[in-house]
Amino acid sequence: MEIKALEKTAAEIRAGIVEAISNAGSGHPGGSLSAADIVTALYFDEMNVDPKNPKMEGRDKFILSKGHAGPVQYSALAAKGYFSKEDFLTLRKIGSKFQGHPDMNKVPGIEMSTGSLGQGFSVAGGMAMANKLNHDPGRIYVLLGDGEIQEGIIWEAAMSIPHYQLDNLVAILDHNGLQIDGKNEDVMNVAPVIEKFQAFGWNVIQIDGHNFEEILDAFKQARACKGKPTMIVAETIKGKGVSFMEGNAGWHGKAPNADETKQALAELGGDR
Repeated sequence: MEIKALEKTAAEIRAGIVEAISNAGSGHPGGSLSAADIVTALYFDEMNVDPKNPKMEGRDKFILSKGHAGPVQYSALAAKGYFSKEDFLTLRKIGSKFQGHPDMNKVPGIEMSTGSLGQGFSVAGGMAMANKLNHDPGRIYVLLGDGEIQEGIIWEAAMSIPHYQLDNLVAILDHNGLQIDGKNEDVMNVAPVIEKFQAFGWNVIQIDGHNFEEILDAFKQARACKGKPTMIVAETIKGKGVSFMEGNAGWHGKAPNADETKQALAELGGDR
C-alpha cells in the first residue's frame, strides 16, 4: 500500500479507537493511538493474512502482548474486513465479543488472548519455534509496551528467542516513554533498551514509529536478517493524533467525554 493510503488508514483506525472507547466509557486510548501506525503497516502492507480465511495455513501472525491496547488491533481488523466496524463499536459492552483485552476464542484474527503483561512475548517465541519445526513459512510479529518490558518474563523470552535463532520473529517495542503511573524512568527505568536487546543477541533497529517509510524499511531489514530475531524499537508518542492526549500519561486508561470525542474525531479527519 502507498504511504498516503497507509496514513489515511491509520487515521481511520485512530478514529475507530476513540469512538469505541468513548462509546464504552472505558478503555486505553493512549497506548492504542501510539501503536496505530505500526499496526496499520503490519495489517495493510507487511503481513500475509486473509480476513476471509483467518486460519489460513502459512499465514503470518500478530500478537499484541500489551493486550490493554486491544482497541488498536480491533480497529485494524475491522478496517481490514475481519468483521464490521459497527460490531467493533460494541467494545466493552455486556454480551459483546470485543472485551477490554483480546480474546482469541471470540474474535476472528486474534491469535492469542493477551492482557497479562509479558506473556505474549513468550508465546510469540513459542509460535516462531513451532513454525521452524513445522517448516511453516509464516512469520511472527509481536508488539510490546515499554512499561511491559519491566516484567521479568520479558527477559526470559529476550534470552531464549535469539538462543534458538528465531529469525522468523519480529518484535516491535512501542517506546512512548509513558505508562499508567507516569514516565518509565520514574516508575522503573528500562533504559538503555537498545543495548540490552543487542546484548541478548537481537538484531535491533531504531525508528520513528510514526514514519511509514521507516516502519516499512525496518520490516524489510528484518526479513533480510538471518540467524537472529529482530527487535524494532519504535519511538512513539502516547496518544498520537489527538492533541490533548499526546504525551499525557493521564490518557493511558481513560475514556474521552462527548466534547473531547468530538474534538478528537475532528482532529483525526472525522468519524468513521
